[in-house]
Amino acid sequence: MLLIALLLYVTAIGQAHITIDNPSTWSGEALRPYIGQTVIFDVPIIVCNNENGNYIVSPWRRFHPESHGFPGSEDYQSTVRVNSKCMFSISGINNYHRCGEKIIGLKARVISTSSLTFQGGTWSGNTRADLEAGIPDLGDYRLLVCGFNVENYFMTWGSMGARSYSEHQAQRAKVHKALKKINADIYGLVELQLGDEAITEIVNDLNKALPERDYGFFHDSETGEFQKVDFVYDKNKVEPIYTPAETDVETQNRKKMICFREKETGEKFIYSINHFKAMNTGDEYRRVNEAKAVVKLYNTYKQNKNIHEKDVLFMGDMNCYAFTEPIKVFTENGMIDLHRAFHSDSSYSYMYNDPKKHGWTISYIDHAISNGTMYRQVTGMAAYHINSDEDDRYNYQRSSDETMFRCSDHDPVLVGLKLDSTLVYDPTPQINTCEILSGESKKMIIQNAYTDGQQSFYAIYTINGWLVEQKKITSPLYEVELPNPAGVYIVTVYYNGQIYRRKMIVR
Repeated sequence: MLLIALLLYVTAIGQAHITIDNPSTWSGEALRPYIGQTVIFDVPIIVCNNENGNYIVSPWRRFHPESHGFPGSEDYQSTVRVNSKCMFSISGINNYHRCGEKIIGLKARVISTSSLTFQGGTWSGNTRADLEAGIPDLGDYRLLVCGFNVENYFMTWGSMGARSYSEHQAQRAKVHKALKKINADIYGLVELQLGDEAITEIVNDLNKALPERDYGFFHDSETGEFQKVDFVYDKNKVEPIYTPAETDVETQNRKKMICFREKETGEKFIYSINHFKAMNTGDEYRRVNEAKAVVKLYNTYKQNKNIHEKDVLFMGDMNCYAFTEPIKVFTENGMIDLHRAFHSDSSYSYMYNDPKKHGWTISYIDHAISNGTMYRQVTGMAAYHINSDEDDRYNYQRSSDETMFRCSDHDPVLVGLKLDSTLVYDPTPQINTCEILSGESKKMIIQNAYTDGQQSFYAIYTINGWLVEQKKITSPLYEVELPNPAGVYIVTVYYNGQIYRRKMIVR
């Protein structure tokens, strides 16, 4: 008995606790002394890839660097550095887990500096059950708007979308369950087949399942084996003003806008749904052309005497990251990226593998962009992660899974609106997940970035990328003394597996 107790004691004290005090420099090399041993991580470890049941985990999600900064910028380079530090393959996970799920107190055997064997831990967050419980919190909205790429919803079987009638029925069921769950007042749908047949099926299914709704859509006369975008709207809640407008620059039937009036209040706004050229090499200039054409169309459309409305919401699959030239077209015309306004650097709607450059990363290419007056009337915005975090094995072509999950390769993007044209525009977007606030003195307050049991950190960099200071955050309202020299600084907060940034000016 004494020998057994002694062995247990030795085993217990032999388990090292891995603490990551400096997320910007820590790497898997720190595990080299523990190869062959069992360790316990004191920070949450997050599933970053689950392709075909092969799990890759890390202390943070891996974002595409162009989601955080333009190529060559410090934000871009710092994201590349963080991405490269520590990614572990992990075996021994028996049950299915989605990307974004966290392992609290991961206990694992270290096989190498990049390989672990799972032995225990508590799974938390971003489960199917979490998402089935309801859509993200969008505040006190009156209208719910959804932009959604439904991944080649076609009624003819071939190279695009379903390859057979039975596959289409599976796709139809999954897409319908997602749209029903969202229960939006207005949908902007992307990758529909031209003509009325596909959208009629979607609308009929929704009206049958939601009798309190009376969804309609805009008929078009074109048909064929090509994609289009279109609107689905509840005629009980909104009505179109005038007729839809569109531009066929670079692509046809894929950039449309319409002005809606809310029946309850009489308030109006312009809704633009878009699907830009795919991300093929050398096509960036074509997406720039599309962005310019959409902004130009808006500037003409808003002046129509039947419309006379400037509030606008641009949504859709624009096939470009946040810090790319097409999105710059919008922001340089005074528009606001709602992903960044509401979620800073933590937003995503899509997962993509670029094996030659960045590997598996998340990002958002499904955008929600507004002008300033529209932004003031947005109560909340979020991607609904029913697709991007799912293993592709659960799509309708590869499985018999009958849930709404992986009904597309893109997440639907949701925007809550409380239309009120009398509101005054505040030009400073807020970060609602992790706020970094500056006081009147040389103080900075970091808010909502501390949770018991989870470590969080901040770092201050000069505009040239020199690290000024880095420390743990130890309270929910954490006060930091700003640097003495006047200048521009980048504040980075690492919290809950995400990275948040804010530019600060010290005068």
